[in-house]
Amino acid sequence: MTNPAFDVARGNRASHAALAIGAALVLLAASLPWWGESSWMREFVEIACYFIFAMMWNLLAGYGGMVSIGQQAFFGFGGYVMLMLGNFAGVNPFVAIPLGALAAALVAVPVSFVAFRLSGGYFAIGTWVIAEVFRLSFANVSAVGGGSGTTLTALRGIEKATRESVTYWMALACVVAAIALVYLFLRSKRGLALLAIRDNEVAAESQGVPVQRMKLAVYVVAAFGAGLAGALYFVGNLRISPDAAFSVNWSAFAIFMVVIGGIGRIEGPLVGALIFWALNKFLSDYGTWYLLGLGLLAIVVTLFFKQGLWGYAQQRWGWSLFPTQRKLVRPDA
Repeated sequence: MTNPAFDVARGNRASHAALAIGAALVLLAASLPWWGESSWMREFVEIACYFIFAMMWNLLAGYGGMVSIGQQAFFGFGGYVMLMLGNFAGVNPFVAIPLGALAAALVAVPVSFVAFRLSGGYFAIGTWVIAEVFRLSFANVSAVGGGSGTTLTALRGIEKATRESVTYWMALACVVAAIALVYLFLRSKRGLALLAIRDNEVAAESQGVPVQRMKLAVYVVAAFGAGLAGALYFVGNLRISPDAAFSVNWSAFAIFMVVIGGIGRIEGPLVGALIFWALNKFLSDYGTWYLLGLGLLAIVVTLFFKQGLWGYAQQRWGWSLFPTQRKLVRPDA
């Protein structure tokens, strides 16, 4: 008796509907500068920066198993490179955004030689120390304002409405690109290799997975995304300082967003970024009570929703907007 043939299911109804709805929302969002308020565009740019940074941290820690609390090193480095290219080299700041991200990816290569000598908790603390070295280094460069920072002057000749519209469109493009590239990467053979490394490095290496090369590739990609978020954030903010660019709060926020939304899921950083932005928008005026609220929410989620809010929804109702797994199904099922 022959076994029935099986098909490989790469998606589901929810993912197909999400693709159609997402494409419609992107087209609608692209037209926002012609009918929306400028404050809406500024808020979206802020959410986009939160999301991209959290997405890259999730790729590094949630999928790669490398828990870092020093990704703000690349966030700030991308922002400073963008500013220096714009203020001193005459490069259009919008063109300098991807260049700043590329510079962050390049500097991540020599940094990895130091970071990868550590593992576990030592790796996490080591990345924080590296970020502090970046902060102190830029704080001692008088050309970029030293410890007090400086202003992005390269945008002075551009009208405010044009500047806000282009910044918004770049943020929208960066969000779409981040989701698409991470999703395609996780669906590839390299994505499967990354998950194998996260689960067990020794077993993955015994099966022929190039562990060190894969970890380096993910580290560099995560640095590129963090630098992209930083350059985009400071184009919208128009001012940068070492304490703002290299603050450990960026990694703390990323961890909060990923844990709340669901670690190891593409949807997790998106849900977490929206929740964090809403809390920051409406409750930040309450000072220490706001911080206590963030901590309490994180405790509640980790106790009762161990896989995050989206992880709970996925487990309870089977929701998966970006499925990365493949399933065998019978054609007649």
